[in-house]
Amino acid sequence: MTTGESDAAERPQSQADATFEPHEIRTVALAVVAGVFFGGVATGVAFPTLPLLDDLLGISAVVLGVILSANRIARLLMNAPAGTVVDAVGARRPMIVGLFVQGLAPFGYVAGLYVPSGTFAALPVVGPVSNAAAVFLLARTMWGFGSAFVFLGAFATITHVTTAANRGRWLGYMRGGQSLGFPTGLVVGGLMADLLGIAEAFLLAGVLAVVAGFVALVVLPDVAPSTDERTSLRELPAMVRREPRVVPIGVGNMTIRFTFGGVLLATVVKYAAETGVELGVLDAAGISGVVLGVGVVTASLTTFASGRVSDGLSNRASILVPAFLAMGGGLLTLAALPTLLGLFAGTALIGVGTGGAGPALLAILGDITPGDEIGRMGSVYNIMGDVGLSLGPLLAVPMVDDWFGFGTTYALCAAVVVLTLVVAAVPLVRSGTSAEAGA
Repeated sequence: MTTGESDAAERPQSQADATFEPHEIRTVALAVVAGVFFGGVATGVAFPTLPLLDDLLGISAVVLGVILSANRIARLLMNAPAGTVVDAVGARRPMIVGLFVQGLAPFGYVAGLYVPSGTFAALPVVGPVSNAAAVFLLARTMWGFGSAFVFLGAFATITHVTTAANRGRWLGYMRGGQSLGFPTGLVVGGLMADLLGIAEAFLLAGVLAVVAGFVALVVLPDVAPSTDERTSLRELPAMVRREPRVVPIGVGNMTIRFTFGGVLLATVVKYAAETGVELGVLDAAGISGVVLGVGVVTASLTTFASGRVSDGLSNRASILVPAFLAMGGGLLTLAALPTLLGLFAGTALIGVGTGGAGPALLAILGDITPGDEIGRMGSVYNIMGDVGLSLGPLLAVPMVDDWFGFGTTYALCAAVVVLTLVVAAVPLVRSGTSAEAGA
């Protein structure tokens, strides 16, 4: 470990505004990026095989759906408590614990493959829950709990060590690492499952997550809370009333997650099949995979760039306007051009918009939030994002299948994006994004 790494890891910080040298910021931020990247890879490695559990272990479709959604539900419930813990004890320990808890989950998947057969419980609506299903459900829940601490710890750490002059850049790198980690894991996990086996894919996911934990353990600084007063979850509503700009920031994040992680992911395969587009020998599933890959890459590249660009603006909220316009334009392109070109162009525009808005929203939140409230304010941001992520597929599937069809659904989603531009982005541009502007 270099001298810079030692300084960053060992020097306790009692104040949120403690000054870090550029090499310390780089060391800490890159460690955080590595942690969230490997965490994303570990998630992606396991994901291609999890939907196969119904065939492998005889798990019913309903129970499988519960297993696949358990991590989101757990994270949604844990966000606010995790934010309170981060504010109470600092970001280092919660993030490290979160990474190791995530690391245990894939090993739980392996245990679920070999658990003795039998019925663990019979539940109303859900039906019989096998022993294997119970183990997988517990493991997915652990992953959700851990991911809440990882995101909030990562956000708080980078916010603490950066300033308004460079915060967008490093938060952009953090979000870009998350964006690239998951698709990287999808590729690695699919290859591992085909070449070596499902258990080996799960083991690799666990090893990668544990590696991320050890990287954080070695490098992350001990950024202590900037107040000795006891933090409480019950203070959160008063904090939001005192800094109302957190609401449009959260609405912006909810729209991003609703659009890309919800609507697009849930409908693009059916859209490709419905429009009959062709790309070589690929079927609808293969085409949708390529299209989503384009969306993820454009989102990641824009994420890396937009944070740095926002640092150079007098009001970083200004970048939200073209970002949300790009998202809306992408959805309108999907609605108006049911062709292969329209599919790629629309998805790429949505990726550009989500990548452009995400780092700016996070950086604004970091700019306006006092150091002893970063965890809890970050939890509001994360909760609203998870709500959007959950509502996306819940609404999009019946909208395209039963209610409106693809064109009208995408046009309505574009209207939602424009509405977000009006009620969230424009007010942030007008009010300013400095801590003093909201006072």
